Amino acid sequence: MPMTIAQVLTPGSLAAGPQPTLDVDGGLVLRPWRDEDAPAVHAAFSDPSIQRWHARVSESEDEARGWLKEWRDAWESERRASWAVAVPATDEVVGRAGLRTLSLEEGHAEVAYWTLPVARGTGVAPRAVAALTRWAFDDIGFHRLELQHATGNLASCRVALKSGFAAEGTKRSALLHADGWHDSHLHARLREDVRA
Repeated sequence: MPMTIAQVLTPGSLAAGPQPTLDVDGGLVLRPWRDEDAPAVHAAFSDPSIQRWHARVSESEDEARGWLKEWRDAWESERRASWAVAVPATDEVVGRAGLRTLSLEEGHAEVAYWTLPVARGTGVAPRAVAALTRWAFDDIGFHRLELQHATGNLASCRVALKSGFAAEGTKRSALLHADGWHDSHLHARLREDVRA
C-alpha cells in the first residue's frame, strides 16, 4: 500500500556507518559497548536502585556479555542504539544512555539511561542525555524523542526535566515492574526544541 507521506529517516540512517563516540559535557564520552564492560553492566543490574525500575537483573558477567552483544547487534539492525557513559582517562563505565523503540520511518525514538552509584547526583545522566539528544536530532535527523519513567522514580523525572524534555502527561498503569504496574510520566523533546 503506497504511503502518502515520506519517511522521516530511511533504513541505513544508523547502520550505514560505525556507531560513533560522542562527547559529553564535563569530560565524559558516550562510546560503543565492549566485551570488557561486562563487569560494569553486571554491577549495574545487580544494584537495587536499578533493579527497582528495570525488568532485568544480571546473574553473571557472562550473561552481561551476552547483553553487550545484543546491544551491538541492535545497532546493525537499527532496532536500538546503546552507549556506555565512560570517563575517557580511565575508561571507567559510569552509566548508559541509549535509544530504544526506534521508528526510523516516523523519526521517533525513546531515550533510556541509568547511572552507577558512583555517578549519581553528579549530573552525569542529564549531560549524557543532552549529548545523545543533540546527536539524534542534529546528526541523524530524528523528529521526536520521548522519555518515560515510573511516577515514583523522582530522580529520573529530574533528569528528564534537566535535559529539556517537557512533561506531557501521565500514562496510567503503563510500566510493569517487579512490584506491579506503575503509572508513568511521559516527557518529550522535538527537533525544533533544540534549535529554540
